Amino acid sequence: MKIAVVKEQAPGERRVAATPETVRKFAALGASVAVEHDAGTEASIADADFAAAGATLGDRGATLAAADIVLAVQPPAPETLAGAAPGAWVAAIMAPFGEGGRARVDAYAAAGYEALAMDFMPRITRAQSMDVLSSQSNLAGYKAVLDAAAEYGRAFPMMMTAAGTVSAAKVFVMGVGVAGLQAIATARRLGAQVSATDVRSATREQILSLGAKPVFVEEVVGIEGEGSGGYAGEMSPEYQAAQAALVSSHIAKQDIVITTALIPGRAAPRLVTDAQLATMRAGSVLVDLAVEQGGNVEGAVAGEIVERHGVRIIGHRNVASRLAADSAALYARNLYNFLSTFWDKEQGRPVLDEEIGDAVRLTRGGTVVNARLVS
Repeated sequence: MKIAVVKEQAPGERRVAATPETVRKFAALGASVAVEHDAGTEASIADADFAAAGATLGDRGATLAAADIVLAVQPPAPETLAGAAPGAWVAAIMAPFGEGGRARVDAYAAAGYEALAMDFMPRITRAQSMDVLSSQSNLAGYKAVLDAAAEYGRAFPMMMTAAGTVSAAKVFVMGVGVAGLQAIATARRLGAQVSATDVRSATREQILSLGAKPVFVEEVVGIEGEGSGGYAGEMSPEYQAAQAALVSSHIAKQDIVITTALIPGRAAPRLVTDAQLATMRAGSVLVDLAVEQGGNVEGAVAGEIVERHGVRIIGHRNVASRLAADSAALYARNLYNFLSTFWDKEQGRPVLDEEIGDAVRLTRGGTVVNARLVS
């Protein structure tokens, strides 16, 4: 069983799909691991570190030659995988609903590869250690607060000095999933006064447990906030109107707003309008973690920091990759946990079950087979 780890080609992608730690663990299972030259450089992993762990280093052609499993972060272009074994598995964050995603999945099918979408991992208890979205979102939430602090022209904590008192920054987190919870915790550690909101009532206790103030719409008929897989669902018109009014009154008093709301397979919901931005004081900062899926903030631009009404809107792409060493380490462990859980010693390879296998498998036998793509 040969596992190939390729160097990422996507602009700005600094992560890598394996580390020396996971290379050793794959070798202990009986697999050989080939790593493309400089695959880990941007994540502070030298070729020598991979070699010391037992990996074979080479160019892309040698790395992929007869590979049974290809590991990547961003989905490699199918035409760049020449030389991999027929029917080889390709495991990556496939993003099939994103721009060009479906065409890429179709190309994997046509090339005979079995594409495995790590971002389709079901959010069930036994798959927690394989959940790449959670591991990467956790770091993204942390980094969002640091990015906000870097752009905010004031201190975060309250400071009492002989010259006077500096008030604590007011931070408002919209969307309390994994990224939102980490953003709350990080802002609190920095000394900010933190509030948060979500459409899922179950998050109220989580917000309180982190020492933040929950901001919720109350007593509105038609709330459908509890979606599947830990995500929010679609809101009723009544709820949307009530939430807009609540946010408008609250956001005007905030110094920093961090938005994290996503709905799988759809554009990110609009949470902050231009009119609401205009109510914030000059020097305030917004961080839109959903900018690559259309954005929660009106006027946010993917890959840029823009200013509207004196408010800076941060729209960094691929935020987890901005902490490449840690995000790569967590992602690599997710991949190892996934493959090792299903490793069959007799066959010397992983054999997926129905529950998780059917959830993550996009293509097989030359066709697209995932229910979320063919229904």
